Amino acid sequence: MTSVQPLLHDQVVILRAPTQAWSAHDGSIGERSIQGFYHSDVRIVSRADVTYDGERAEHIATVPGAADTVSFVSLLRHLDDESADPRVRVTRQRTVTVDGALERFTLESTLTESRETTIEVRLASDLADMDAVKAGRADAAIAFTIDGTIARWGNDAITASLSAPGATLVATGGLTLTWIATIPAKGRVVVEYELTASDSLAVVAGVRSPVPWNRPTVTSGDDRLARWVATALDDLDALRLTTTERPDQQFLAAGAPWFFTLFGRDSLWAARFMLPLGTRLAADTLNVLAGLQGSTRVAETAEQPGKIMHELRRGTLSIPSEGVVLPPLYYGTVDATPLWVCLLHDAWRWGLADDDVRALLPHLERALEWMRDCGDADGDGLLEYVDETGHGLANQGWKDSGDSVQWRDGTLAEGPIALCEVQAYAYEAAMNGADLLEHFGVGDPIAWRDWAARLRDRFHEAFWIEDAAGAYPAIALDAAKRPVDTVTSNLGHLLGTGLLDDKQSSLVARRLVSAELDSGYGLRTMSSESAGYWPLSYHGGSVWTHDTAIAIAGLARSGHQAEAGSLIAGLLAAASGFDYRMPELHSGDPRSAFSRPVPYPAACRPQAWSAAAAVSVLASSLGLAPSADGLRAHPGALAGFMDVRGLRYNGTDVDVCVDSDGTVTVSAS
Repeated sequence: MTSVQPLLHDQVVILRAPTQAWSAHDGSIGERSIQGFYHSDVRIVSRADVTYDGERAEHIATVPGAADTVSFVSLLRHLDDESADPRVRVTRQRTVTVDGALERFTLESTLTESRETTIEVRLASDLADMDAVKAGRADAAIAFTIDGTIARWGNDAITASLSAPGATLVATGGLTLTWIATIPAKGRVVVEYELTASDSLAVVAGVRSPVPWNRPTVTSGDDRLARWVATALDDLDALRLTTTERPDQQFLAAGAPWFFTLFGRDSLWAARFMLPLGTRLAADTLNVLAGLQGSTRVAETAEQPGKIMHELRRGTLSIPSEGVVLPPLYYGTVDATPLWVCLLHDAWRWGLADDDVRALLPHLERALEWMRDCGDADGDGLLEYVDETGHGLANQGWKDSGDSVQWRDGTLAEGPIALCEVQAYAYEAAMNGADLLEHFGVGDPIAWRDWAARLRDRFHEAFWIEDAAGAYPAIALDAAKRPVDTVTSNLGHLLGTGLLDDKQSSLVARRLVSAELDSGYGLRTMSSESAGYWPLSYHGGSVWTHDTAIAIAGLARSGHQAEAGSLIAGLLAAASGFDYRMPELHSGDPRSAFSRPVPYPAACRPQAWSAAAAVSVLASSLGLAPSADGLRAHPGALAGFMDVRGLRYNGTDVDVCVDSDGTVTVSAS
């Protein structure tokens, strides 16, 4: 059978970065290729199978705790009596930590006699790298060594151990743990084993400190937004990482299982979404990325002076099926650099201290210079990208799959590619950067405003095209500077950046909520009227939560509250369908066809910007806008009562209450 990428949609995941565990719904590990305990992008346990007197327990419930804990409840009917009620059960509680995992088995009985049982856990390890797992490749089994109740295994980089108090350990054909346990009459017995792991090649590390953001309470007539926010904040807590070089500065890992590390674009968007809850995460993210800012030109890594990196890995990333080979530190992104500038400016408006901003001004100036000197490689006034190596990412915007930029007839556009949303980011970055330079009395803010004005003029000359439904911006310009005519969700990223005038914003707003883009569960990445559309295409018809949230924020900022409300309603329906843990993406099938969203089966979950989108949608619902006069709220996207306590602005906790008649009260907590 051909190796294929594992499906994730029906699997149970718990995580505490950089550790994660994937299993079936009964807790078993080993039947599906994704399953296992992972640490630092290496699978330390590939099988964990449990029997009781040679019998499998009968699973009845999977009960999640926080993002790092889950309980699997099963019956042991071979130990039971003949009554109708089940009287003997086992709860398998699994918890992951930053450096390992704990499995605790609690056997309970209400029988009047004790029961003895032999518990056997059979484990295996292949120490497979995550890129091998993603490619569907199986690695050879690893041998265990035993010292009493401790087992050890590893390779040149990974060191793993297991402790199983009270068990007999045998390392033959894997590792077998055996306990002979007695369940007391009307009592319980507990056995457990604990895993620990370390990685000498690790470039990221886990976080044990409290979260660097407020946790608000949300009350409204519709509880779906509150439930989504609560679940999202649990997941974001578990996605926190630091680099090994900067252990005091944290960021959000992009997503589990494939992107459990630092990604420039993803971490920037997630931190930007989280600004209504405080600026510490933004400050740390900005500093971590500033520490890795490019300083020279290296074609192999796509590094350029002033450029913000794309991704950081423990080793070379290879995707044979796509011909992609990426170095451990890779800069192949066209949008992370302007997004870094936008985050710095927004964090300052939300209350990041002047001293913290001032320390980053040299990086700001280098980032702006990258847009002018390197991002605009051909000097036409627009930012474009091209892979110079032949084995890097062919597309380097947020839609970075190989077929994401295509013409309406389905043919692929040829690069260098100038994406529409990247021009919006660059315009906003230049204008916002100029504001920062002016405020702090450094650099030449007038020059950057002039540069932004020229980009804006060039955009309107080159990108606007028309079809039967009216005018709209093309997704991109191709190598010949022709506007690529596919209608896509990229349009939503233009709103609220200043790139469009009021009339143009209205045209985009109308297009976003049209049937070709709005699925009823969020925005499709590509119009359903395009030849390349498919609801389960990664970037060609699926729905990405963060993408829709960006459009919602832009609609709210540009005064299109009804359209924003329509898209919010779609995301809330999707969140309910996914039990409020929104995946990286889901199908673009219309809501009229399915009563709940159809999963994209290989989507990451949780994922940082999908989770953080809940906070962005909350902010858009309230119409939050930091200003010189304080935090303002202009709700309108969602009707009805809403009370939100514990937002954070300029170092102060803030509450926002919207009465049923629309009266708004903003007050310090």
